[in-house]
Amino acid sequence: MDRAWGSKPGSGGAATGQNEAIDRRDRLRRLALETINLAKDPYFKQNHYGTYECILCATLHNNEGNYLAHTQGKKHQTNLAKRAALEAKNASAQPQPQPHKRKVSVRRTVKIGRPGYRVTKQYDPELKQRYLLFQIEYPEIEDNIKPRHRFMSSYEQKVQPYDKRYQYLLVAAEPYETISFKPNKPQSSVGAYGLPPPPPPLPMANELWPIPPPPPPGNM
Repeated sequence: MDRAWGSKPGSGGAATGQNEAIDRRDRLRRLALETINLAKDPYFKQNHYGTYECILCATLHNNEGNYLAHTQGKKHQTNLAKRAALEAKNASAQPQPQPHKRKVSVRRTVKIGRPGYRVTKQYDPELKQRYLLFQIEYPEIEDNIKPRHRFMSSYEQKVQPYDKRYQYLLVAAEPYETISFKPNKPQSSVGAYGLPPPPPPLPMANELWPIPPPPPPGNM
């Protein structure tokens, strides 16, 4: 009896390479049918001839099983990797959307000039400390608005030459211009700034600054 070489009596002939490929594709098709939802596949398309297309690979398939077997093959997987790399490159090249920033309207007030002011030397007998009392008049200040003040270093101003020994007292209140005071003595001589001032009554702002005591006789 003639039988295929390599086969045993009672069994079929030895599987050829073509038969193994067919069997492998069939197993891949069954596996894909169980795990893949074609409705969510962006590359699956049915044309007007009743056959199926893979948009990614530009291939035609007679049935869904054949298409699913194709998606498990090397060509489709390679094209998927290329498409993912291209999309990642394009995404990195595009400018990232800036987060929405809330626009804050800038209040613009017409300035009416500089306020009047008086600077008076005072002395505290309890602390035995001399002070400068700054009284600034704001007759046209807006209701429920208190004058604001802060100390500015010499780095921040552009009017006078820089001198790190000095600080400036800035006082502001709408609609007046901001005014600044510079002590006659450097910072190291005046002592600690920012002592709590008395509550400023409107429309006048008061600010106290300590000043150094006069030098003793004979040390001039």
